[in-house]
Amino acid sequence: MPRFAANLSMMFQEHPFLDRFEAAAAAGFQAVEYLFPYDHPPEVVAQHLAAAGLSQSLFNLPPGDWAAGMRGLAAVPGLEASFAESVERALIYARALGCLKLHVMAGITTGVDPAAAEATYIANLRTAVRRLGDAGITALIEPINARDMPGYFLATSDQAVRIIEAVGLPNLKLQFDVYHTQISEGDLTTRLTKLAPLIGHIQIAGVPDRHEPDTGEVAYDRLFPVIDAIGYDGYVGLEYRPAGDTVAGLGWLAAETA
Repeated sequence: MPRFAANLSMMFQEHPFLDRFEAAAAAGFQAVEYLFPYDHPPEVVAQHLAAAGLSQSLFNLPPGDWAAGMRGLAAVPGLEASFAESVERALIYARALGCLKLHVMAGITTGVDPAAAEATYIANLRTAVRRLGDAGITALIEPINARDMPGYFLATSDQAVRIIEAVGLPNLKLQFDVYHTQISEGDLTTRLTKLAPLIGHIQIAGVPDRHEPDTGEVAYDRLFPVIDAIGYDGYVGLEYRPAGDTVAGLGWLAAETA
């Protein structure tokens, strides 16, 4: 059975962000992830993480102006300097939190020549992945479905494989989000098995509503043994929006781990 990390950007929203660490630990989690920690000083986030006795499994590089619709910088021509700054800012937090995996968001590239976006993405990744590798950190890229995030540059696993191979560095891996993959591509068991050597992190949610994993069209009771079989030993991030109270919705987890 996989090990699970609570995503604090989506779960435990009954509490302010910094109180979610304690709530996750009280619910039995040993690790957490989230989208972004940057609203709080790194030492403050680290204090709450340590006080709760949790490990930090993952977070994202700064995405640019999220409120203005930015969803990452790496594939957007003209933002190379801002992207380099985002890498350094994320490194400060990663070191404070002991986090060894960082998701590098590609960004919205609507209206940008695809070849130019890909060239920018590869060049930025190559520089960033080397920089993160010096700190012992694995960089991750994640295909995101076009329904949830229209215009996002990285949309499919085949595209991600091409990018990873072009960058050619061992600490660049695939973030395999089952929710996004099911919506965009399907064929989950085959894709997990085929892509296993490249997978650096896995996330799950119910499809199509992104609620608890025991709802929707994905049979996770069949998929969890596949995750074990491919040899993945990292945390599986629970990147779902609880349909109601977070703890009340964790019955699926108790049943899976019983």
